[in-house]
Amino acid sequence: MILVGASLVAFAVLHAMPGDPVETELLAWGLPRSDEGVAFLRREWGLDRSWLAQYGLWLDRLVSGDWGRSIRTGRSLLDEFGDALPISLVMGCGGLLIGLVMALPLGFFAAQRPGGVIDQVTRSLSVISQSVPLFCLALAAIWLFAAELRLIRPFTGPAFERLLLPTLLIALYAVPRFSRVYRRELLLAINSPYCKFALAKGLSPRAVLWRHAHPVASAAMLAAVVSECGWVIGGTATAEVVFSLPGVSLFVVQSVGVRDYFVLQFYIVIMAAWMLAIGQAADAARAWLDPRTAP
Repeated sequence: MILVGASLVAFAVLHAMPGDPVETELLAWGLPRSDEGVAFLRREWGLDRSWLAQYGLWLDRLVSGDWGRSIRTGRSLLDEFGDALPISLVMGCGGLLIGLVMALPLGFFAAQRPGGVIDQVTRSLSVISQSVPLFCLALAAIWLFAAELRLIRPFTGPAFERLLLPTLLIALYAVPRFSRVYRRELLLAINSPYCKFALAKGLSPRAVLWRHAHPVASAAMLAAVVSECGWVIGGTATAEVVFSLPGVSLFVVQSVGVRDYFVLQFYIVIMAAWMLAIGQAADAARAWLDPRTAP
């Protein structure tokens, strides 16, 4: 029902947008406008029907596996997203995973010594990630590692080389957010009565942080991970544009300019399904970390 509701809202909002995709495509193709040509394309794309008829036809095709074609490229949406989705998933999920792995030890040592060197480093990274746009660091990384040091070929190399820099940049922006959230939750947990009792029994602060505060902080980290996962599909447009990667984000941005309804409708449904899957996985992980939250 959630996916049906998301598809209905997406369909209504997109069709309420100003602009006619037929007129936009004729202009983009450089073709002369004629009433006959406009009418033909509207019939061909099913835009001459009523709003409810268009939605019913689109939903029926979506359920049956016929996801339609892009107005802009003419290719099947299954082929378009099948080519673009792996690029965005590898880059986005890989960056978040690397960021999470790096953030846990950084956040742990920052909580162990508040105000120490690691704490100052994570705080500085947080400031940098919030003040410096991604495209600035991307251009600087290309200049340093590709032009000056010539260690990598981000545009002409194999797939691994082309995805390495944008993935690491996404990780660089994820590390400070995850590490600061983890540090904060550890410090909150260690001030709780059960952690103070463990300290009174003679456990070292490091042992209390790991044995007692870490599970609580890990459960809280899930909320941060879920919120960051929301932009894995479609939120990496800057990196894809700078590094010329044909991912979902770039494809969607190009489709917005020409009012490609079919692409945008399908993209919103994919995003809704992705967030549902992430939410279900987070609930399962939260129940494993804290069985009291299990239904």
